[in-house]
Amino acid sequence: MQPKTKTAFKRIGIVLLWSGVLAGFAVLLAAAVHDKESEKCKGIHVTLKGDDRNAFIDEKDIKQLIVTDKNQNPVGMAISQINLANLERVVERDPWVRSAELFLDNQDILNVNVVQRDPVARVFTFTGNSFYLDEQGERIPISDRFSARVPVFTGFPSDAVQLRKEDSLLYAHIGGMARYISADTFWNAQVEQVMITGDRKFEIIPKLGDHVIVFGDGTDIETKFSKLLIFYREGLSKAGWNTYSRINIAYHEEVIGTRRDGKSAPPPPMYRDSSIADVTMDADLAPPAAVTNPKPADKPAAVKPAAKPAAKPAKKVKPASRTAARPASRNSGPTPKAVYNKPNNRNRN
Repeated sequence: MQPKTKTAFKRIGIVLLWSGVLAGFAVLLAAAVHDKESEKCKGIHVTLKGDDRNAFIDEKDIKQLIVTDKNQNPVGMAISQINLANLERVVERDPWVRSAELFLDNQDILNVNVVQRDPVARVFTFTGNSFYLDEQGERIPISDRFSARVPVFTGFPSDAVQLRKEDSLLYAHIGGMARYISADTFWNAQVEQVMITGDRKFEIIPKLGDHVIVFGDGTDIETKFSKLLIFYREGLSKAGWNTYSRINIAYHEEVIGTRRDGKSAPPPPMYRDSSIADVTMDADLAPPAAVTNPKPADKPAAVKPAAKPAAKPAKKVKPASRTAARPASRNSGPTPKAVYNKPNNRNRN
C-alpha cells in the first residue's frame, strides 16, 4: 500500500474516532438533561433582602404566594413543567416586593431571592387616608398586620396616584426629611409629627416641648436641624422648654423664637459664630428698647487717635496728691486726658 493511501486511512480513522466521542457525549448529555427534567422539585427556599426592622413580608408570605395556585405549585412538580418566569411575576405582584429572582439548584430546590420595598415615611392625606413612601418615592399600601416605625407626615394635599409636578417634588422633600430624621437618634426620638402646610412647607410637632417648629421647605435639611439643636442647647435649656410657642428655623443663619406669654423678657443668650446661627425673638414681642440681635454694622465706628507730632518728650508732671492720681469712676464718665505743654527752648538759657 502506498504511503498516500495509508495517510488517508489514518485521517479517516481519526475523524471517525472523534465523531464517536462527540456522539457519545451528546447521548450522555441528553440522558442527563432528560433525567434532570424528569426529577421533581423538592422544596422552596426564600431569601429576603431589605430592612428587617420594617419588614412587612416574611418567608411564609412568599411561599404562600407561590403555592396558592395548585396548578402552579412547584413542589412535587417535574422541573421541566415549572414556569419560573410566571412564578416571578406572581411574587412581584405583591406590593411589598420590589423584585424577585427564582432558580433551581442542583438539589432540586426552588430558590426565591426577594428584594423588599423599605418604607421611609408614613403619609396621611388631608382626607385621612394613609400610605407609606419607599426609598424610590413610590407609594406602598399600609398593612393590617404590621406598622412601620418611620416618621409620620400629615396633610398631604392629594389622594391621586398620578401626581402633579409639585406633588412629586413634595414626595422628594418628604423622603429627604424622613431619611435624615430616621438616621439621627435624637431627632428620631424627638420628632412626633411633621405637618404639611397649604403652601407645601413643613412644621414639626416635637415630643418634648410645647411648641411648633417652623421648618420651611424641604431644602437645607441638615443645616436647619443643626440650628435647631444649637437653639435647644443654648436657648431652651436656659429659657425653658415651654417659653416659646413657635420656633422658626426656616430663615438663613438665624432662629426666631415667638414667646408664649408676650412679656417683655430678654431672649435667650445670643451668640454669633461662623458655624452658629443667630437667636432672636419676634420684633412685636421683644422689649421696645432692646436690641435682640445687634449686628457688627450697628456698633459705633471706632475713632482712630490723631497721629502725634514728632516732638521732644514732655516732662513728667507729678500729681498734686494721691486722690488726684486715681482714675475716675466708671459712672463718672470718661477719664480726662492729661494735657502737656511743650517746653520753651528760649527759657533754657
